[in-house]
Amino acid sequence: MPRLQGKVAVITGAGTGIGRATAIVFAREGARVAIADIDAGAGAGEETAGLAGNGAIAIRSDVTEPDSIQRAIRTAVDTFGRLDVLHNNAGGSTAQDNTAVEAPLDEFWRAIKLDLFGTFLGCRFGIPELVKAGGG
Repeated sequence: MPRLQGKVAVITGAGTGIGRATAIVFAREGARVAIADIDAGAGAGEETAGLAGNGAIAIRSDVTEPDSIQRAIRTAVDTFGRLDVLHNNAGGSTAQDNTAVEAPLDEFWRAIKLDLFGTFLGCRFGIPELVKAGGG
């Protein structure tokens, strides 16, 4: 039996890269997967859902916006009935990334908002659902 049979996972930033690979492996292992990605719709998130299979869904979500990530987690729970795994994968740098003395301040705050605040928001709205399902 697959290791994640009967489990439900939300993976942020799953449209490409590590998130996409995780979504595909989770689905292969039996999980129902919600791909929360800023490029969902007919873009990368939808493509990942097709590659993952097993009923995976794509949900457009901006992890830096509280209402958006809360809505994504709610959609996953409403669709699949629970949440067992939250993979806060969304993040990344841009060409503006540099040393502390060279990086523009706007780039620093963009990275903090995406990488740190986005993870915080995922936990803020995901942990209560993980607890309801019996743990993560």
